[in-house]
Amino acid sequence: MHLRTPAIVVAVRQHGEHGAVVRALTQHDGVQPGYVRGGRSRAIRPILQPANMIQGEWRARTGEQLASLTVELLHSRAAQHGEPLAAAALEWTTALTATALPEAQAYPQLYDALGGVLDAIEAAPSARGWAAALVRYELLLLAELGFGLDLDQCVASGSTADLDFVSPRSGAAVGRGAAFGYEAKLLPLPAFLRTGGGAEWSDIFDGLRLTGHFLARDILVDRRAETLAARDRLVDRLKRAVA
Repeated sequence: MHLRTPAIVVAVRQHGEHGAVVRALTQHDGVQPGYVRGGRSRAIRPILQPANMIQGEWRARTGEQLASLTVELLHSRAAQHGEPLAAAALEWTTALTATALPEAQAYPQLYDALGGVLDAIEAAPSARGWAAALVRYELLLLAELGFGLDLDQCVASGSTADLDFVSPRSGAAVGRGAAFGYEAKLLPLPAFLRTGGGAEWSDIFDGLRLTGHFLARDILVDRRAETLAARDRLVDRLKRAVA
């Protein structure tokens, strides 16, 4: 096995006294794990921060063997790790990707979307420019893994008008009329997830509530406490930032 390609670092785990096991998302070969010799050294450690773009070269004798990985930094997002809000966003987005995606399966749309979200976080650490993009990324990840939401028409009436809610059971949209009297049992559906465009903070938090429900139920079932804690920290910081 020999692979050389750009990749986004999504997880790093110390291994032994000096090394690190790195998982990185590639465009055409999915998440690829590899062992970086000297990964804890002063020279290499800054390269291996989650969200950094690297040129990775994986080598292994067999497909079952953990590949050795050598890395070259293509783009660093180290500065964003010094901003509490941006750092929380990078931590959650990369942790979600590393935890949710199976290894060696290509998700080119997610690769492009993740790069877009990370670029947006880097360009606007205040969150005004990237929070809605993060919600869209979560929605895309659900769809790519087979848990997409049906937001095109009302599950009860078939209408495409006034789709203001989502059923927490089926993941299907519910129109305003069909939802009458049951609003408290449904999840709000912010318009920007259907029609695009900008989003107010109330819409963004509704979107986070929506995607968070299905991520916890369908994707992160066995890893909720560990991975979702990063999401909770991000949402808390967003709420404090806009209060």
